[in-house]
Amino acid sequence: MSGPGVRVICNQLLVPGWTAPRKAVYGRIRDRSGEVIDEGLAVFMPGPASYTGEDTAELYLHGGAAVIEHALDAICSFEDTRLAEAGEFTRRAFENGKLDLVEAEGVADLIDAETRAQKHLALDQLDGRLSRQYEVWRSSLLNALALLEVSIDFPDEDDAPDETREPVARTLREMEASLEKALADDSVGERIRDGFHIAIVGPPNAGKSSLLNKLARREAAIVSDIPGTTRDVVEVRLKIGGQIAWVADTAGLREAADVIEAEGVRRAQQRAASADLRIQVRAADDRTDFSECGEDDLLVVNKIDLAGENAKWPDSAMVISAITGDGIRELERIIANIICAKAGSVGAPLITRRRHRLALESALFHVKQASDLITRGGGAELVAEDVRLASRQLSGLIGEIGVEEILGAVFSSFCIGK
Repeated sequence: MSGPGVRVICNQLLVPGWTAPRKAVYGRIRDRSGEVIDEGLAVFMPGPASYTGEDTAELYLHGGAAVIEHALDAICSFEDTRLAEAGEFTRRAFENGKLDLVEAEGVADLIDAETRAQKHLALDQLDGRLSRQYEVWRSSLLNALALLEVSIDFPDEDDAPDETREPVARTLREMEASLEKALADDSVGERIRDGFHIAIVGPPNAGKSSLLNKLARREAAIVSDIPGTTRDVVEVRLKIGGQIAWVADTAGLREAADVIEAEGVRRAQQRAASADLRIQVRAADDRTDFSECGEDDLLVVNKIDLAGENAKWPDSAMVISAITGDGIRELERIIANIICAKAGSVGAPLITRRRHRLALESALFHVKQASDLITRGGGAELVAEDVRLASRQLSGLIGEIGVEEILGAVFSSFCIGK
């Protein structure tokens, strides 16, 4: 519970009442008529030193449906009391200055974290590591803006433009380099948060669907000897090497027999082009063509159990049988190593959301505009406007400027209450 009425509500519900704040109290929880709801613990935390910055209280009760329903009914029977909306506790913490917007998103990511990598990324964000970097950039732009305002406000001072132009130009050059480096991260932070994409590609009847089923440890895709069985992209979500991965089985790449298969081939090519890792699957026979395999692709030769005496393949290929399971464990280990190498390829702090990336791209655009203007001797007013727009993008990231649509989008992704 959070809000100004918490102390009154809990004094009426808890027997024997409150003792010192921030100490767990054991007792009976009753409704307003005196009926016992449960026996449990209660902790009262007066604001502003609480999660939301308001008076808050937590009840630790048994988890049965009847207990929960009775407790909620009893609490909501008080005037001006209602159930929290999705993300409302964290939104109040943000509005009361306990968290900035990036840290609040870290709370949501920590709740949703399924892997240690996701958890570490969320904790870094919640700890303010990402916010501090954004604030450093924002402060640099504000300092540059202050220097530009000097030359705008005191145009008659002969030394002012010369003394301010070079420091501003230097700041803009450094800012441009920093933003470009942050954005050249191959979206690793978003991949850790949302999952890496792996595409299984190759000609028909190479065993792509069988491999997907083996990796998924279930019958996720239909397996058949008929070429063109897989018409659309079949995708499963797996945990590989401590990372989330979306593994997609795609239509066999060949000259399509009909319009539907042609669309499947087009989608397969599209998915392969955007994947973080392509697994090229080929059958182990003497007619196999390996020419379409790229240098960065993981080549897998399947059906080794059916290989003839004349079957050949490159030395770099992983040899497996999706039917017998031979080589599957080693293949999983190699896939895990590749994904983990990608996840660790960029130093923290990492951009974790599309919202952050778009704001930084916009900030970089305006920084480049300002840098180009000042190099060409443009007026301080025009340079200052681009610097101001860049700093506004960074301010919006951490929530220094209130944009209701952004706040609504951020907190609507939370679970109810938190």
